[in-house]
Amino acid sequence: MPDPQKPQEDELAGTEQPFVAHLVELRDRLIYCLIGIVVAIAVLAIWPGPNGLIDFIARPIRAHMPPDAKLIAVGVFSPFFVPLKVLLLVAVIAVLPWLMYQLWAFVAPGLYSHEKRFALPLIIFGSLLAYSGIAFVQFFVLDKMFAFIQGFTPESVAATPDIASYVESILSLYIAFGLAFQVPIVVMLLVRFNIVTIEKLKDFRGYFIVVAFIVAAVVTPPDVISQLALAVPMVILYEVGILAARWFTKSAKAPDSGTETADS
Repeated sequence: MPDPQKPQEDELAGTEQPFVAHLVELRDRLIYCLIGIVVAIAVLAIWPGPNGLIDFIARPIRAHMPPDAKLIAVGVFSPFFVPLKVLLLVAVIAVLPWLMYQLWAFVAPGLYSHEKRFALPLIIFGSLLAYSGIAFVQFFVLDKMFAFIQGFTPESVAATPDIASYVESILSLYIAFGLAFQVPIVVMLLVRFNIVTIEKLKDFRGYFIVVAFIVAAVVTPPDVISQLALAVPMVILYEVGILAARWFTKSAKAPDSGTETADS
């Protein structure tokens, strides 16, 4: 049994690497990320293909258009570049856990063993939250948003959006909701690294509600449905983050109180 009076040796002592080694490691991790994205692009290009992806993400708005109506391509090169843009973004989303793992692998040498145990759960949890946000947009937000918007379209006006504008709008929503759903991860890390306390987060609860609605008003289209659809989940996830942070900080403590923590 270790002597409590004897100073514990820092397990990271002597593991420092020269700056060039860090650059080499960063290069390797970026290459691994690129390989993962290229593989995902190749798979998605085979099935369902760029056109299949466009048809899938266009379902929410097509459901609120006349049966024979289609999205239009105003730009000369839009029919070529827009599907490629969608293919690239979907590939990045598909390999998100792999990209997050490469980030963890790069910073892992600077973490203590009791901190490394929670890297994989955080990667999985963060990826699931991002996927949940994107799915929430695709299967709920877009349907309600376009139903709301199309309801204001006069009968004398044919609502035939441009495919490039449509894709740009919904991709920004995917990114916004995917990032907004990371609120629990941010809260957990802020508490873990002693930037804020759980008590301070509880006191900030009322201010966060205001912040959530401001963020929703800025990053979503000017309709009430999409703004509420982003702000309300952010508030709920903030509460989830507080609960998760309480458990995470207790579980991620060093096994011995005398051991130096990585953030000291």
